[in-house]
Amino acid sequence: MTSRYYATYAAWRRDPEGFWADAAGAIDWSKRWERVYDPDAGVYGRWFVGAECNTCHNCIDRHVASGRADQAALIYDSPMTGQVKRFTYGELKREVVALASVLRNQGVGKGDRVIIYMPMVPEAVFAMLACARLGAVHSVVFGGFAAPELAARIDDAKPKAIVSASCGIEPGRVVAYKPLLDGAIALSGHKPERCLILQRDTLRCDLVAGRDLDLADQMARERAAGANVDCVPVAATDPLYILYTSGTTGQPKGVVRDNGGHMVMLEWSMEHEYGVKPGEAFWAASDVGWVVGHSYVVYAPLLHGCMTILYEGKPVGTPDAGAFWRVISDHGVAALFTAPTAFRAIKGQDPDATFLPKYDLSKFRTLFLAGERADPETVRWAERHLSRPVIDHWWQTETGAPISQNPVGLGLLPVKHGSPGVSMPGFDVRILDDAGHEVKPGTMGNVVISLPLPPGCLPTLWNAERRFRDAYLTEFPGFYKTADAGYIDEDGYLFIMARTDDIINVAGHRLSTGAIEEAVAEHPDVAECAVVGIADDLKGQVPCSFVVLSAGRSRDGKELEREVVALVRERIGAVAALRTVVAVKRLPKTRSGKILRSTMQKIADREDWKMPATIDDPAVLDEIGEALRARGIGI
Repeated sequence: MTSRYYATYAAWRRDPEGFWADAAGAIDWSKRWERVYDPDAGVYGRWFVGAECNTCHNCIDRHVASGRADQAALIYDSPMTGQVKRFTYGELKREVVALASVLRNQGVGKGDRVIIYMPMVPEAVFAMLACARLGAVHSVVFGGFAAPELAARIDDAKPKAIVSASCGIEPGRVVAYKPLLDGAIALSGHKPERCLILQRDTLRCDLVAGRDLDLADQMARERAAGANVDCVPVAATDPLYILYTSGTTGQPKGVVRDNGGHMVMLEWSMEHEYGVKPGEAFWAASDVGWVVGHSYVVYAPLLHGCMTILYEGKPVGTPDAGAFWRVISDHGVAALFTAPTAFRAIKGQDPDATFLPKYDLSKFRTLFLAGERADPETVRWAERHLSRPVIDHWWQTETGAPISQNPVGLGLLPVKHGSPGVSMPGFDVRILDDAGHEVKPGTMGNVVISLPLPPGCLPTLWNAERRFRDAYLTEFPGFYKTADAGYIDEDGYLFIMARTDDIINVAGHRLSTGAIEEAVAEHPDVAECAVVGIADDLKGQVPCSFVVLSAGRSRDGKELEREVVALVRERIGAVAALRTVVAVKRLPKTRSGKILRSTMQKIADREDWKMPATIDDPAVLDEIGEALRARGIGI
């Protein structure tokens, strides 16, 4: 069908306030707004000023009232424990009300903060929605974060209560959360009044008398007593949550998300961008500790009346490279949203997709990739084997929803591999040089967004307005700085090539790691790769490529290096100056799948580096160091 994208985007450009006011009609409001947009409120303006609403009501109560009480709302699928649990909208409301009553009994109310330090279990979702029901502000911290990192977040958010669990379960190991939580509280200056602990059978823990309560026991008491907790109206501009950006060192950076604009944007995106209908199964294979988990595991699917999947497992190894196909088949998933690194892992373990024919994917329509740049080879591999649209799209923790994509719900546009697509309504994306001047199409520069940002984007940082201005708004006045580098082509398609910190300066030539990785990934034996710039006395920096071979492939290192270097020279030219290709068993990644390029670069250049708080497996960095030393690099 003919895409409605261009007409829709033009309608937004003509009348932004009218556009978002119309979109807001899909949300229940206890009080309508006085102004759709107030340019004088907040740092750069606020949306739906004067309105009142409740996010939990819109996610649960209105669906129960409209006839969806018996429809599946949440499916917990855990290959780690062998459990599958299903909750209808009516059952979800019962659990959320019980937990809200527990929190209320501990003095938690409107505006109070609650830290949620949990694995991928239903109680994590219940806790988020229970906070929203009370008008409290939740801050989900990825389960298993080290005690000092958790302590920094406790001191910044100053929670009245913490909801946690005895442990998390990962392939080959059990992570004891309680010692980490106790250590964090000991380190923090702020002391929470209460900790609610979910005891998991895999590893139970001791409770601190006078501070800790058994979460399941407390919820059971409230259910038995028939507890009722009404949704508390809050201002549309009041915070729903604080999410600390991953990889933070020193003082954490707490991204604030409001209630009203957040709901409007997410509800709009489900139909128009993701092309999903109420009642269908939507699966975001992300942890609730990350922004994808907030937006598209919990809030957006439930706002839209969908069934959402909460998956406690990995794309490979739980038990094999067919894990994702099994979940799609078992639960009739219509759309999957995951990180490119997940599909690179599946491709690396099962390059011929031999597991795929074993499962029924008849209801599956669309694969969405985001979180890191989706290299064209991985996209083509998925397109070839799935025979379905594969949509790379780009957004950030700060925006909470896609900035750029190919909008399935509005009708697909032609695909350009390497590009997430075009700018979504609300986002006026520009490319500027370092002096702040707009550049010609096809010219790489700083990716920025014209102010104001649309509904749902961060209005500020938690208790750090000056830091917010300095980090995002000061360098390019009138624009939000994304800290990404890329270009827009003559057709308006955006290409995100690297973080601005990952641009390599080779003898005065600015090269993106993304462009070089794109070429390296074309080698038939390469499953994954990462390119970093390492110090060079002559050229300042030269690229070094780390490659992971596909399962079952074994190559002579020097021969592989010659082939990859020749491929890069053919695709980019001699200017790329790639000479070094290092084969490794695996790449260091955060738990959300981002490759830790800057840490690899520091190891190669013998610079001081700190263990990233979000790293999935610290042992990988030792492997990287050994591989570099074997090549005489970093010694």
